[in-house]
Amino acid sequence: MRTLVYSLILLFLCLEVSSQDLEAFDLTQEWTNSIVSKLPNDYPKLKERKKVLIFSLFTGFDHWTVPHTEAVIKGIAEKSENFDITTSKDVAMFNKENIQQFDAIVLNNNCSERDFRNLFYDVFKKELNANAAWSKAEQYETNLLQYIREGNGLVVLHGGITMLNKSKKFSELVGGSFDYHPKQQLIQVKLADKDHPILRAFDGEGFAHVDEPYFFDNAYFEFDFKPLLYMETEKIEGKNKEVSKNISYLAWIKKFGKGRVFYSAPSHNPQSYENPSILSFLLNGLLYATGDLECDDSPMKS
Repeated sequence: MRTLVYSLILLFLCLEVSSQDLEAFDLTQEWTNSIVSKLPNDYPKLKERKKVLIFSLFTGFDHWTVPHTEAVIKGIAEKSENFDITTSKDVAMFNKENIQQFDAIVLNNNCSERDFRNLFYDVFKKELNANAAWSKAEQYETNLLQYIREGNGLVVLHGGITMLNKSKKFSELVGGSFDYHPKQQLIQVKLADKDHPILRAFDGEGFAHVDEPYFFDNAYFEFDFKPLLYMETEKIEGKNKEVSKNISYLAWIKKFGKGRVFYSAPSHNPQSYENPSILSFLLNGLLYATGDLECDDSPMKS
C-alpha cells in the first residue's frame, strides 16, 4: 500500500511537470533528516561495524543528485549503526594502501569526461603527461579490481557505472556499461524476484518514479548477474535503438571473485528517496556488498 501511494504521488508530479524533469533543490540538513527518518527499522543489526567509503568525485556530467545521494547513503548507513562512513572526492583513496581500509566502496554518480570515459585518467592528465597518466590510471583500476576480487564490496549508484565506461574489465566487474538513456519519464519499475531479501521492503510490489531509463551494453549482455529490478522497454518513450527484449534490468547483484557488487540505476532525482522502500533497498544492497546479507546471487547465465 505504501508503495502504491508513493507511485500515485509521483504520477501527479509528472502530470504537473510537462518535461518530467523534476525541479532541483539545494541539499539541507533538514531535508536529509526528513529522508533518513523514513528508513524502516527492519534491517539486520551487525555485531561488528563495517567501514565504507562513499566516493563522489565526477569529472564529466554533473548529476545534481550527487550531494543528496551522498547525504542519504551516509545517513541511512549511520542510522542503521552498522557502518563507519568516510566520504571523499580524492582518487588517492584508490591507491593500494588507502583502499584496504574499507570493507566496501560506494561509487556515487562518478561520471567521467566523454572523450575517454576514464575518471582516473581525467584526474591524472592534469599533472602528468599522457603516457604516465594512462599508466597510473590503469594501476588504480587494477587496485579496484583486485580489491573486490579479494573479497570486498562495491555499490554502484546511477551514473557511477560510467566511471571507467570504456574499460572491458570494469564492465565485467560492474555487470555492464552505460549505453544511453532517453528523456526523463515516469518509469514503472518491476521486481525481478518478489521474494528476494534485498527487495523485501517492496512487499512484492513494484514502484513508479521519475528517472532516466538507463540502457546498458558490453558485459551487460553476458547476464552475469542476479537481476533485482527491471522495466518493460515497450513502455519507454524516446528509445534511439531497437530493443530485442521487452525486459531491461535496472538493478542487480553479482559475485566478482570473492567479492560482491550491487548496482542500482535508480535514481537521477533525490525525490525518489522519499520512498522508504527505496531506502531499505539501498541499505540492503550495501549490506550485501559488505557480505552481511546472505541471499541468492547466482547469475542468470547459469
